Amino acid sequence: MARMFRVLAYFSLIIALIGFWMDLMPMALIFFAQTAVFAALSYLGLSERTYLLLFNGYMVVAFVAFLYVIFFALPLTGPGLGS
Repeated sequence: MARMFRVLAYFSLIIALIGFWMDLMPMALIFFAQTAVFAALSYLGLSERTYLLLFNGYMVVAFVAFLYVIFFALPLTGPGLGS
């Protein structure tokens, strides 16, 4: 399970570098932070149950944040919905 956190760190690093390359600094910084957390967690040597609980907690926070952004932070745009 620790190797899966290294895989998550690798893919979040790739996404962070793409965001950095495309000049999306807030997104890049978020993914750089996630990379650091995933890499640090992967070397702690925790039990598999702990890794699963951490990942499930991460997914809950990520989905709640995503839903918040979709419903409350993004403006309504489109034909006749604003300017």
